[in-house]
Amino acid sequence: MKIAVGSDHRGFELKEQVKSIVSQLGHECVDVGTGDANPVDYPDLAYRAAKAVSQKKADRAILACATGIGMCITANKIKGIRAALCHDDLTARISRDHNDANVLCISGDQMGYVLLRKIIEVWLSTEFSGGRHERRVKKIQAIEEGRNPEEVKNG
Repeated sequence: MKIAVGSDHRGFELKEQVKSIVSQLGHECVDVGTGDANPVDYPDLAYRAAKAVSQKKADRAILACATGIGMCITANKIKGIRAALCHDDLTARISRDHNDANVLCISGDQMGYVLLRKIIEVWLSTEFSGGRHERRVKKIQAIEEGRNPEEVKNG
């Protein structure tokens, strides 16, 4: 898979680790910035990575800022993006299995290497299970299109 990776200054060191892990796992990594620890605005980098996914220039994206919250909020403003803030391998697995998340958001201030690697391994290897979750993802898409999710029927 092609993975877009981005961070602001607070997530820069973690982003460098993410790039290494993604490559070690056999995936192509596209760094959308930032290139150092100088202050930048996280919405700019979240936008770049999320647009890469929405425009099919990347399969998924991984974003880091101090908490991951700002990146997640921003990425979720882009049509077609389902960004999830994950703090452990359980939330990483469920974000893919149940929600078909295509952007992983993580905290640059709260993540050690061992946990980071486990989260990325799980997130990149977990497929969307579909089934009853497919209807829920379709409801998210309906909201994105300005429609009432209650209009999405079973099946």
